[in-house]
Amino acid sequence: MRNDQTDDVVSNDQTDDVVSHGPFIEAAIGEARKGLASGGIPIGSVLVIDGEIVGRGHNKRVQQGSSVLHAEMDCLENAGRLSASDYSRSTLYSTLSPCDMCTGAALLYKIPRVVVGENKTFQGPQRYMQERGVEVTILDNAECVAMMEDFIQARPELWNEDIGE
Repeated sequence: MRNDQTDDVVSNDQTDDVVSHGPFIEAAIGEARKGLASGGIPIGSVLVIDGEIVGRGHNKRVQQGSSVLHAEMDCLENAGRLSASDYSRSTLYSTLSPCDMCTGAALLYKIPRVVVGENKTFQGPQRYMQERGVEVTILDNAECVAMMEDFIQARPELWNEDIGE
């Protein structure tokens, strides 16, 4: 299991209004549950613009035999073609810290905010996102942590494949 927490520390914003994130992280958790129920990895994501969910997705690498359909990539694909001004007003929610690939997509489209359900079981390049101007918020959501811990324990080989190990 890859865990770069000692190298990439992003502070949690305890002053952030968790209630405002509630419906969106819950939607991402719902997507993660869909992924798990369909035989995949329980990671979910939603894209929010102006308080509305415009894209949803979950990890479909197993279900579709895909090398790239992580939750965030599926979410962005399902949001469809958006303008730069749309992305500039968006927030990407993910149940798990985005990996290098998903971080790259967020940076490519200049998504200014990423809200992460948890980064205890895996931590992507959060510091890099911050250095590039992205506001990163870690919620430390207990349900997100438990879902990933349970999955990693039950299916370590699938988890290691997903993170490239």
